[in-house]
Amino acid sequence: MMSYAFLTFGSLFAIVDPFAAVPTFLALTARDTAAQRHRMARTACITCAGVMGAFAALGPAIFKLFGITLAAFQIAGGLVLLLSALDMIRAQKSPMRETPEEFAEGMSKDDIAITPLAVPLLAGPGAITTSIVLAGRAAGLEQKALFFVLIALVAFISYWVLTLAADSAKKLSPTILNIITRLMGLLLAAIGVQLILSALKLG
Repeated sequence: MMSYAFLTFGSLFAIVDPFAAVPTFLALTARDTAAQRHRMARTACITCAGVMGAFAALGPAIFKLFGITLAAFQIAGGLVLLLSALDMIRAQKSPMRETPEEFAEGMSKDDIAITPLAVPLLAGPGAITTSIVLAGRAAGLEQKALFFVLIALVAFISYWVLTLAADSAKKLSPTILNIITRLMGLLLAAIGVQLILSALKLG
């Protein structure tokens, strides 16, 4: 149970990576008040948890519909994590998280909580894929319940990171954010490799 908890929390937090979303969040809400930023951060994190939880719950049905095995999806998920991790290690924006078109659309919106902040910045393809894979690895009701609790915990911490950034926007150092993003990328790369190795054993 403990090893599953650490793997799940580490994987979800690293792929959601609220630190990487901070610069875009601040840029898109530059004209908003602190209270408005807090509200958008709260809505985004609740939506993020809902999206990941919904795809995790529907995972078995998706596998059955398309005839996909958990091992195959796990390898695909590991590759997606590796691609995201490489961009994070280089402190670059990953196209899987946010495209220039999505950023431009966000700049013209009054409320960016649902898109592009929740989807795809926080709950992008990588986070959705990771949720489905980790939910599929849960053994028994206890681990399944723990999985959804950990999704809620990741969403809460993400909300805390975004609101702290909104309150301390002028004090944030881009260098520190890049260092955190690189460390998260390294962790994510290791998790991606581990998922692939585990899938090869299952296959």
